[in-house]
Amino acid sequence: MSNVDAAQGDAPNKKLMVRCPSCGVMHAYSTDNPYRPFCGKGCKAIDLGAWASESYRVEAKPTTEDLLDDPGV
Repeated sequence: MSNVDAAQGDAPNKKLMVRCPSCGVMHAYSTDNPYRPFCGKGCKAIDLGAWASESYRVEAKPTTEDLLDDPGV
């Protein structure tokens, strides 16, 4: 058996560990977790609430077209 075959044979036994984007706790990334990439339901709900309250924003510079549509100009 080659080194590649041995490494692939070990791969299913190793779990990918990721950091929860909400609380920062390390947890196994698995298809068994319906809340992935979050560690659980609470962290997923916190993230959804942040999006709903517009705490997360993507900054964009106004274009000429945006300025022309502005009635205050």
